[in-house]
Parts: sequence; C-alpha cells; structure tokens
Amino acid sequence: MPHKGEMITLKSASDGATIAAYHVKPSGERKGGLVLAQEIFGVTDHIRDLCDGFARDGYQVLAPSLYDREEPGFEATYSDEDIARSLRLRDAAGFTHTQGDIQAAIDWLRINGNRRVHITGYCYGGSVAWIAACRCKGLTSAAGYYGRHVIDHVEEEPQCETILHFGERDQTIPMEWVREIEAAHPQVRVYVYDADHGFNSDRRANYDEDATLEARDRTLELFESAGF
Repeated sequence: MPHKGEMITLKSASDGATIAAYHVKPSGERKGGLVLAQEIFGVTDHIRDLCDGFARDGYQVLAPSLYDREEPGFEATYSDEDIARSLRLRDAAGFTHTQGDIQAAIDWLRINGNRRVHITGYCYGGSVAWIAACRCKGLTSAAGYYGRHVIDHVEEEPQCETILHFGERDQTIPMEWVREIEAAHPQVRVYVYDADHGFNSDRRANYDEDATLEARDRTLELFESAGF
C-alpha cells in the first residue's frame, strides 16, 4: 500500500538545524496531533506505516528524522551491519538535540491547529518519548514502547500522562529495571506483555500480533482520554 504522507522540514528548537519529518494528515475528523519517534533504524517504511495507521485513526502525525545532522535520510535494515551503523548514529544524536527536534514537531503540530498533542515511540523512540514527556512543553500524553534508556532517566518526572509498554522476554531490558521504573513512578501505567523486544514491528522475527494489538488499543485509549 503506498504511503499517504509527505516529507516536510522542521527547524530544531535546540540548535536551529533543519531536519526532515514524515507528515501525514488525518482521515476524517481530526482528534489531535501525534509525534511518532523512530526506532534506531530511521524513518523507515515501517515507521511510515505506523504513521499512516494513526492517521487513519484521526491523528495528524509527524515523524521527525532524528539522525539528519549526521546522515540525512538514513534508513536501515535489520542486518547486523545496519544495526551497528544505527547504534553509532543514535549515540551521535544523543538526547539534547533530539529533545529539540521533538519540541519542534510538537510546536509545528500545535501551530497547525492541534490543541492536544501526543507522542509515541518505539525502541530508541520509546526512550525519546519518555525524555519528551519529562522535558518538552505542550504534550498531552506519551506512550513509550520498550525504551531501553528510560532506566537511565528514571529520576526524571513526566509532565503529562504517560504509559509504557515492555516485553517480558526482552533480554535488553531486564524486568528488574521495569520494576524500578514502576516503583519510582506509581502514576505511570506500565504494561508488560509475554513478548520480546521489538514486538510491535511486523518486520522483525520478534513480532507478536497479540501484544501489538493490545498495546495499540491501550495507546489509543490514552490519546483519546488524556487531557480531559
């Protein structure tokens, strides 16, 4: 199925850098804006598919290309070589400029008529969603999927309603970390699925349809109820 959106440009709130973002308009009545934070692999076909799916649910979606300073337009496969490249770019991007890029996306959505703006993200983007919930202005809610670096920022406090999704069989995120996050933030709803890391991606061997559908329902429920 061809993608419904287009690439636009944003100016980062951190350093003024120009970055690309995949933008897709909502189908039917608009429910709000959504920033969708990429996996480590860039704004790939999978990420664009996710954006298109949320647009069909009524959201105006932006997925900023978070590696554009280092390698504009970067998209990777799941090969070992591409994973290594993706991790190097993730480390180079850090969270300071990424926070500014996400803030630019939030601001763009609000300027363009979205009173309620949410964020979701997967893998690296799950950690980005947590950072954004804690640091960015103008968010109504946040839903993070299997963000490995949430534990590194567990002392930070979300400023909007936030939920987190983890896989019980995820070897990169021990359950002790998940329990520590729960203990530190009792107001954050933490959901654990009988699934592995990357369970939401149908491009991965770890894809789990049941966990994906359940997590998506909970995420949409958050978006529809938060802020009222």
